[in-house]
Amino acid sequence: MSLTFHWFLPTNGDSRHVVGGGHGTPATASGRDRPPTVAYLSQIARAAEDLGFVGALTPTGAWCEDAWLTTAMVSQNTERLKFLVAFRPGFVSPTLAAQMASTFQRQSGGRLLLNVVTGGESHEQRAYGDFLDKDARYRRTGEFLQIVRELWEGKTVDLHGEHLQVADATLARVPDPVPEVYFGGSSPIAGEIAARHVDVYLTWGEPPAQVAEKIAWIRKLAAEQGRTVRFGIRLHVITRDTSEQAWAEANRLLDGFDPETVASVQAGLARSESAGQQRMLALHGGGRDGLEIHPNLWAGIGLVRGGAGTALVGSHDEVAERIKEYAALGIEEFVLSGYPHLEEAYWFGEGVLPRLEAQGLWKHPFPQVAAAAQVPFAGAGNPR
Repeated sequence: MSLTFHWFLPTNGDSRHVVGGGHGTPATASGRDRPPTVAYLSQIARAAEDLGFVGALTPTGAWCEDAWLTTAMVSQNTERLKFLVAFRPGFVSPTLAAQMASTFQRQSGGRLLLNVVTGGESHEQRAYGDFLDKDARYRRTGEFLQIVRELWEGKTVDLHGEHLQVADATLARVPDPVPEVYFGGSSPIAGEIAARHVDVYLTWGEPPAQVAEKIAWIRKLAAEQGRTVRFGIRLHVITRDTSEQAWAEANRLLDGFDPETVASVQAGLARSESAGQQRMLALHGGGRDGLEIHPNLWAGIGLVRGGAGTALVGSHDEVAERIKEYAALGIEEFVLSGYPHLEEAYWFGEGVLPRLEAQGLWKHPFPQVAAAAQVPFAGAGNPR
């Protein structure tokens, strides 16, 4: 088995401090330190490609640049990296979305992955003209994925659903390969949609015991549908040559959190309708004490950032051990990020990936690139 690693494109801006935002909260001022230009995002993408990341997640929402347009431009400056495009199914018709995905596949050489985001915040959805409640949004997502998948199979689709209707819908050219669909959600209806329609179920970085419960839940639901689903996890990383160096960096980030910003972000996130966001908030309770909620799992990011709020923190060996712990539960794909995203990609890629490779848990997906990209950056130490 070779684990799969993806990186993250910070289309909300990057910084040597945590860039907050997400789930209805705006990006923090630190996001202006490194604006999300195509040039800078392409630099991150090329680094990720060289280091052995398979893809890069690009977020969606009012707090960041549009994921479709940004990745379409960045893809032209890379050769092999795939783009895990976060996409909200309620904003465009399913036929148009299927056509967009098909076009992206052809123009990028088959490098599109889709992260379907139903939308957990009604006030943000309403800003885009979507006035359905949360459960209705998930039911619409199910209809959307049914239509899109049938179109990708080359079928002519007629569907008169509760929320979506198409008649005589077809694609002139189907995508090859068909994009894999990634999806996350912690509410009961989210589990139902995942079991019926998705390829990879994503969870945020909860402690292993909670992740194991989620995996068992989705596996059972998928089996009832006669399907199997792969599993991935979304985490930040702070990995260094020694544990002391890594925790010093985590504490530096924590020291940069303005108390007023923390209070404002936490107040906003407390109103979130997302079950996953509420699970993230419960890990730290809005306070600065007890943030190491499992060995090497730090909940500090979630004080100022919505969505994924935990980080693996430690030496390269410690972080590799935590990854092995999640992999033993059934996690096959890891969607990672770190501040700043360029430098942290090198720390992880040069420090942790070689250790996993030495243990037979990972291999570079582009070996010809690996052989040509021996350019040390972060001083990640001897992997042996």
